[in-house]
Amino acid sequence: MKKILLRITSIYFAIIFVISLFTGESCLTAGIPSAVYAAEGAPQTADASGKQVDVLFLHDTHSHLDSFLTMEDEEIKLAGGFAYIKTLINEKKADNPHTLILDGGDFSMGTLVQTIFHSDAPELRMLGALGCDVTTLGNHEFDYRSQGLADSLSAAAASGDPVPALALCNIDWETMEAEGLTEEQALLKKAFDNYGMKDYVIIRKGDVKIAVLGIFGEDSLSCAPTCVLKFKNASDAAAETVAKIKETENADLIVCVSHSGTNANEKKSEDEVLAKNVPELDLIISAHTHTALEAPIRHGDTYIVSCGSYGTNLGSLSMHQSPENGRWLMDSYALIPVDQTITPDAFTQEKINGFMEKVDASYLSGFGYSRKQVLAKNNISFSSLPSISRVHTEHNLGSLMSDAFTYAVESAPDFDGVPVAVSLVPSGCVRGTFVQGDITVEDVFNAYSLGVGIDGIPGYPLISIYVTGSELKTGMEIDASVSDIMTTARLYMSGLSFTYNPHRLFLNRVTDGYLTADDGSRIEIEDDKLYRVVCDLYTGQMLGAATDVSYGLLSIQPKYADGTPIDNIEDAIITTNGRELKAWAAIAAYLDSFEDTDGDGISNVPAVYAQPQGRKVVDDSTSLGSLLKNPNRFAVMFAAVILVVLLLLILLIVGITRAIRRRLKAPAAS
Repeated sequence: MKKILLRITSIYFAIIFVISLFTGESCLTAGIPSAVYAAEGAPQTADASGKQVDVLFLHDTHSHLDSFLTMEDEEIKLAGGFAYIKTLINEKKADNPHTLILDGGDFSMGTLVQTIFHSDAPELRMLGALGCDVTTLGNHEFDYRSQGLADSLSAAAASGDPVPALALCNIDWETMEAEGLTEEQALLKKAFDNYGMKDYVIIRKGDVKIAVLGIFGEDSLSCAPTCVLKFKNASDAAAETVAKIKETENADLIVCVSHSGTNANEKKSEDEVLAKNVPELDLIISAHTHTALEAPIRHGDTYIVSCGSYGTNLGSLSMHQSPENGRWLMDSYALIPVDQTITPDAFTQEKINGFMEKVDASYLSGFGYSRKQVLAKNNISFSSLPSISRVHTEHNLGSLMSDAFTYAVESAPDFDGVPVAVSLVPSGCVRGTFVQGDITVEDVFNAYSLGVGIDGIPGYPLISIYVTGSELKTGMEIDASVSDIMTTARLYMSGLSFTYNPHRLFLNRVTDGYLTADDGSRIEIEDDKLYRVVCDLYTGQMLGAATDVSYGLLSIQPKYADGTPIDNIEDAIITTNGRELKAWAAIAAYLDSFEDTDGDGISNVPAVYAQPQGRKVVDDSTSLGSLLKNPNRFAVMFAAVILVVLLLLILLIVGITRAIRRRLKAPAAS
């Protein structure tokens, strides 16, 4: 009985663990802003009698070289942009020309300029234009696959422009070389060597000798499905590198640019774990989770800082070295907003414009578009980027995008005639929203910008798979239960509607689910029937993880139309006219297809998207009937665990009671 209990309990908690891995940030994103932490260890003011250093830092800029429009507190605001950031840097350097400038990685993948990442390396070259001293690799740099990343590093090195040094100390070359480098691993090693990547870099700023090492985190690796490299444990590699620095470099300050991130759960907060395990680190620039730390986190003498994502803030701090023990104390810390109150640096903007013109010529022309082309006029308030992940309800932005996937497949000239039952859009793949006014091609690409297809062309392609009705219900339950914990698990759908109650038992929150016909009528889901599902490639790549570690209880196995399992998800990529059907292009085509209601020759976003359409209904009832109705297999399993526990407790109590009675009845020893 004990073994049965342990087995059931381990399976149940494995489910929760795997879903967290599958949906964690990060993986779909690493683009959705995390909560802002109010952290311990605020800056301390002290007599700066020792050495002093000023640091400016960025991370997770995701190709946001140009400024962009965003929704914030129901207002349209201009945010980000390297030309604005350059002005702030110039001002700081006017006060202290020895200011250290660092970047924490994920400098690519997020806007149209990424489409020339492999050929022109605009992100690295613009970091160089900012005066960035050191950067590291994030998981999204691997989205371009090995060849794309290698080409970008070569293009950056050959450009003649200043580029930042590249530091990364926990690539496990020893293991890979012992096993024999694959062709892709050898390609990346050569590219890293040619660029000059090192475990750490020594930078001198005035009288301060600074060592900067780079780290690639565990969650970052799980979010990089096309990465072919192996990595050492971050703390072990950092400790080894720090020991080497201390032995050979005599550095005053040791800084880590870490693409690992922080988490509200301190035990899962990778950079906090790093700070505790490697206390010799003075400062950690913490990237990956897009966190905006209003105050630094401090563990011992190590400070952890983060400034958010997309270049909306520039991190700024000052430190001085204690003459007593040689460790560093923080004197000031701030996140400087990057907005329209700043005058952009003209030379920097001119350089960005040059890259964007090349995007038109080398990428968009192949799709028949230009970046400023207006696809539709919009009078609707679409969901903001933070709310689409944080607020668990139906969002019109997700509805429009999922409708676009269905439209693009079914309207293709070589459509196979099999209608799409369900199209899915995960919140983690949504990188921007649409403001009121003109929606341009650039707006659409920036809103769904991730990935590269197997054709090597930027933009994730759509895939077509088949799943059973039972697996559709599993997907609904993952959304209903898990996405309140891991917000990148939010799913937005076309052709599917469901009701869930957030107060019910975990993994038993969906109380009703059904397919919708074109006329809006209800179609019941049959457990054993196969249904055609369309989503982007990344979403398909992540489906198998839940099956492997949850003992098949969360099995969602992509299949062909005949029910045969798909072994390589890339075989499911949809092509039309011999080309991959890109997710962003599907959205662009859908917007362009809308009716021109005002007769100006430009489509208008239909009013239907102004209101919820009943695709995801929240039942907030706490009545007993609402909490217990329609239990699913996970509820039954949990109930079984509870019953087994109760049975074991009863047996234990009975056993103890009998033992006591026997002892009381036993004759006293003479």
